[in-house]
Amino acid sequence: MFTHILVPLDGSSLAEAALPAAVYLAGRFGARVTLFHVVERDAPSEVHGQPHLKNARDAAAYLENLSRRVVPQGMPVDCHVHENHAEDVAESIAAHAEELRHDLVIMCSHGRGQALHLFLGSIAQKVIARGALPVLITHPDDRGNAPEFNCNNILVPLDGNPDHAQALPISKGVARACEAALHLAVVIPRFATLSGESKVSSRMLPATATRMLEIESQDAEKAIQAELASLREQGFSASAHVLRGDPAKIIVTAAVEARIDLIVLATHGKTGMEAFWAGSVANKICSQSKVPLLLIPVSNC
Repeated sequence: MFTHILVPLDGSSLAEAALPAAVYLAGRFGARVTLFHVVERDAPSEVHGQPHLKNARDAAAYLENLSRRVVPQGMPVDCHVHENHAEDVAESIAAHAEELRHDLVIMCSHGRGQALHLFLGSIAQKVIARGALPVLITHPDDRGNAPEFNCNNILVPLDGNPDHAQALPISKGVARACEAALHLAVVIPRFATLSGESKVSSRMLPATATRMLEIESQDAEKAIQAELASLREQGFSASAHVLRGDPAKIIVTAAVEARIDLIVLATHGKTGMEAFWAGSVANKICSQSKVPLLLIPVSNC
């Protein structure tokens, strides 16, 4: 399913937190890895408190050294530097991935505090908004180092929207390659946790809105149990749950409690202020959780 993985790097140890996931998945899928750096126009002298790669020569040397140090012997790996100074790093990453036919981008989201992160969006989220490829977002550990990556348990949040159900085929492909269990979760809001347009429209008829949410929960239980039966018939180890509350908060909490290694979520790729006003679940999960998040662009499915 994944044959060529792109890993954008800026020279910082924080960005290198994406590497364990890239090596792990490349090994599972037999994929090629490309380590990639974009030379920024008017780049700062430091990034995340560390010296910033500012020219192509230093970047090429860094990537070559990193490939020898991190990528196992025998695993196919390329190193590429985008030498033309770029104004928009996210646009350059998306364009490169499309040009060389990568099918997965893996990168680290450094985060800048939940409030700023929600409003501005990370480069990782901007990449998926601009491109048509799945993007796996990882996070450094509390010390800023690259955490170990495993994939034994995969959480797939669903909401009854056929667009978002498009995460399932890729989830199943990853589960088969990694011999992982699939955990489906539908989160139905309570009246108090409605957000965005739903919150505004429900204020006029709170009792009706509450009853509709109860009916939605019952329908979700039937649908998710049918999906669970199908997965088990296909040989997957799987579970399914209908939960109530704020979708993003519930998913983040459930991922920690169930020791989830990967969350797979289909998204329309909203970022920044657009995501804030739309109440984007993907944006909130990326901001609040350190569990690796595989975002599947709906337009790509």
